[in-house]
Amino acid sequence: MTEVTQDDRKWYALRVVSGKERKVKEHLDKLVSTSNWSHIVTQILVPTEKVYTVKNGKKTVKERNFYPGYILLEAVEGKMHADIVQSIRSMNGVINFLGKEQPIPLRKAEVNRILGKVDEMQDAGENVNEPFIVGESVKIIDGPFNEFTGTIEEIYEDKKKMKVIVKIFGRRTPVEVNFVQVEKQI
Repeated sequence: MTEVTQDDRKWYALRVVSGKERKVKEHLDKLVSTSNWSHIVTQILVPTEKVYTVKNGKKTVKERNFYPGYILLEAVEGKMHADIVQSIRSMNGVINFLGKEQPIPLRKAEVNRILGKVDEMQDAGENVNEPFIVGESVKIIDGPFNEFTGTIEEIYEDKKKMKVIVKIFGRRTPVEVNFVQVEKQI
């Protein structure tokens, strides 16, 4: 039997019912192990990121799917026979592979970006979903100024805080808040 190298493995995107990614991954893991396909399907991944929020003054951590409705599957190219593809497609919660009839592997650049982003998110302590910009309008979602909207005047990246100008009794008032205490206005 020939040695399988990293270059022989390709990543495939599997569309699944949104919100059921973890459940489908568990079933896939079981299917791979019971069907003895572990030499063909080498990894199954649900890309997630940690999101920090503040609720009622307490910091909570949630894992959020980075690509809702998708699971990534690493498999040996050319070894994913029609019966394997059909078995995966017929699972509860699975919609289809990207490429429908014949699964199309993701490009190396896409995979590096996705996996790099996932690794970066897992390594980072606290993340902010989107970067903030001076002059941007935000809504305060926690703290004594809950429900106030204002404009960002200064950003302190190192402290993960910002100065927001809100109107209190018709006067412009600067308020310092943490990144997790605000959300962008749309």
